[in-house]
Amino acid sequence: MSEILIEQIDQTLHLTLNRPEKKNAITQAMYMTLANNLNAAAGDFAIRTVVISGNGKAFTAGNDIMDFMHEEIAMSSPVFHFLKAIHEFPKPLIAAVQGNAVGIGTTMLLHCDLVYAAADALFAMPFVTLGLVPEAGSSLLFPRLVGHAKASEIFMTGRSFGSAEALEMGLINSIEESPTAKALEVAAVIADQPPSAVLNTKALLKSGSHIAVENVMLAEGEMFRIALQSDETQGAFMKFMTSRKKD
Repeated sequence: MSEILIEQIDQTLHLTLNRPEKKNAITQAMYMTLANNLNAAAGDFAIRTVVISGNGKAFTAGNDIMDFMHEEIAMSSPVFHFLKAIHEFPKPLIAAVQGNAVGIGTTMLLHCDLVYAAADALFAMPFVTLGLVPEAGSSLLFPRLVGHAKASEIFMTGRSFGSAEALEMGLINSIEESPTAKALEVAAVIADQPPSAVLNTKALLKSGSHIAVENVMLAEGEMFRIALQSDETQGAFMKFMTSRKKD
């Protein structure tokens, strides 16, 4: 079965991370599939909204660490194609989150227009813990959302936070019993709106920071790539893998 489920529901494209046995950890192949579908949807007049969700108990555990440890990451890698795709996606992008949303599972939400989460959702960006740096423009977008002090605390300690705190931050729109159902419901409402007005409104909402975020993403990507090759990061990965085996 495909690790990315692709379904068109009327005018909404629903992309589901479908690797529940690995808590939907994302591989390079999955990133490429997501990027290709987002890029195709951007130019498809039959699709007006996109919903991203996860199958099973988790939204995503983030990057598949074993995949990353054995793949050479360059700016041309699938993960960066995905980041570029979500940053440049011109149509409403809606996320439905349940369980763990780790690393890119949280940072991708900063590029979504609406986010709905279950009460059990748990967000984390443990980049520093793994010897890495923030990605997906989060070093700019997250402090803008929550303030410098809060962003510094979360990034530098690697601590997680729940749905209630995410709602208070403004990272999510609401806490839902069924976030996927809510996301699809709202996507249908938006899809029924005048399409040009929707596209232009999203463009205006992003216009003040679009280029700045793009530049930050490039800088983050290069620092992330360099960090992946360092002894410090390799040691942090091994420490993480060891602690996970003990759990």
